[in-house]
Amino acid sequence: MSATTAENAVAIRPSAVSRYDIISTMRSEWVKLRTLRSTLWSLLALAVLGVGIGALVSAAKASHFQRHHIGLSAASFDPTRISLSGVLLAQLAIGVLGALSITAEYATGTIFSTFSAVPRRHLVVVAKVIVFGLVALVASEVTCFVSFFIGQAILSGSAPYATLATPGALRAVVAGGLYLAVLGLLALGIGVIVRHTAAAITIFVTILLILPLILQALPTSYINAIGKYLPANIGIVLLSNTSGANSVAFSHMFSPWVGFAILCIYAVVALGAGIVLTVRRDA
Repeated sequence: MSATTAENAVAIRPSAVSRYDIISTMRSEWVKLRTLRSTLWSLLALAVLGVGIGALVSAAKASHFQRHHIGLSAASFDPTRISLSGVLLAQLAIGVLGALSITAEYATGTIFSTFSAVPRRHLVVVAKVIVFGLVALVASEVTCFVSFFIGQAILSGSAPYATLATPGALRAVVAGGLYLAVLGLLALGIGVIVRHTAAAITIFVTILLILPLILQALPTSYINAIGKYLPANIGIVLLSNTSGANSVAFSHMFSPWVGFAILCIYAVVALGAGIVLTVRRDA
């Protein structure tokens, strides 16, 4: 009898494990993310801040440029960056969503059910990264492209404006969406590490907004040496058309794609540390 039971256990074990593959786990994570109330509000905030602030700044710049037209200002005028100004606030919305996508489960205790259903905890985190990353990327790219088109429509006729065919413009718009998506993954990684919503958001805001303010109190040499590694400064370069006259302003910064690679390293390190901690510690 015991031998039969053992044989049945051996026969059942593979099928039980096979249920928890990456695809089925991703489906589960998609359902959770889609039904999380904060997802809708965070994505709405992302769109409103990204598009709305960009439109307001574009309107203000167009009005100012028309009244104070100077040759030098026209040469340094960056319509691409102006239309994407809202991204600098929208990054807070995507960061909050990234943190909540994991910390909400710890807050409600549903993480215990998740780990019971999927004992391979690293699989849960990987599935969250893939699902959230895709949602964040699509939402961020749509926001950046809409912001660009609306901003340029407002600028046209009153100030210099850009199109996607303008050198550097398409790169900046696409990079803006990538920047937001990776920031969201960084916040997700922080959330996996600390497992607490308020703490994760505080750390994220500190890295994004507080550190640049602290850096301003240091000598210029330190600002130039350290500032180029900060995510916020990397984002400014990514959102700007760094070709032509604007390249001088970013001479002490990393090039757009080098800075983006560094930002990706931050996210990978945070997520990697989170996976290791998730596997090793109690839920």
